[in-house]
Amino acid sequence: MELMTISEISRGFNISTRTLRYYEQIGLLTSGKKENYAYRVYDENAVRRLQQIIILRKLRIPLKQIGVILKDKEQTHIVEIFQENILTLDCEITALSTIRSVLQRFVLQLNNRIGVNVKLNLFDDNELLKVIESLSLSKIDFKEERSMDDLNKANEILTNLKDIRILYLPPATVASSHYIGENPEDVARKRLDDFVNSVNLQRIKPDLRVYGFNNPSPRNSGETYGYEFWATIPDDMEVPESIVKKHFEGGLYAAHCINMGDFHEWQPFFKCILDNDNYEIDCREPIGMEGSLEEHINAFTYYQSFNEKSKCEQLDLLIPIKPKTKVE
Repeated sequence: MELMTISEISRGFNISTRTLRYYEQIGLLTSGKKENYAYRVYDENAVRRLQQIIILRKLRIPLKQIGVILKDKEQTHIVEIFQENILTLDCEITALSTIRSVLQRFVLQLNNRIGVNVKLNLFDDNELLKVIESLSLSKIDFKEERSMDDLNKANEILTNLKDIRILYLPPATVASSHYIGENPEDVARKRLDDFVNSVNLQRIKPDLRVYGFNNPSPRNSGETYGYEFWATIPDDMEVPESIVKKHFEGGLYAAHCINMGDFHEWQPFFKCILDNDNYEIDCREPIGMEGSLEEHINAFTYYQSFNEKSKCEQLDLLIPIKPKTKVE
């Protein structure tokens, strides 16, 4: 079997390149590099392992348990894990069956009142209320990449708005590294890193900030896309040909901090802003993600310890906002 690139894997298995990178980050999957070839490649063992991961995810096995299963050569814990998930499914099946019965009873009551000018309060049925109260509030989503516990926790935090900050990003001159094609984050990041280290930017500008965003942003899984990185620089700094000098207008943003890899939190974060009474999304430049950005926290420390293989562990998700116009 020939080595497969990350884009070929993404298209072949209908899985995003970002998800593949996350699987690598948490140790579920490994890739390699061919000589004189800059992109990730996957051998037969990696492809077979990914097939196993996808099968287990379709069976709704959480990622942490998949890690245990794949490391369990003696298969001593697999039965235990499967039995645990069977119990969870049994509970969900019972809950879904109960919900179906309650909804059918509601429909029956409503149908019996069609054409009759009588107000029916469905929530006065004490017998049904007792049944409904016994149900869990947890939601079922068969398409999610993360476990329900992770998603419910993220949703609870985000809808509470306690960890969403409103901040102002100042205007800045930025050095832009942009690449469209295979592994755009890796290629664009390497160009930016090379530039920053060549000029020792963290020394010249210790308050430097690093932003990133899809440009263009993929609409479908496996679609070729681009990524653009910005590093703030002094206004009078010259940049090499591989880097483009731009001006960032700045402005008002809603910010939410995540651990690297938790990009599933973009969706509930957007929903929080859409549902907010005081602010609304203000789409603006850069157009890649309609003005939204990912800021890599503490860029100075990252570049200061770059030779020690330092990694960015946290990001701020940034959504451009403006105050809502009050309608009298």
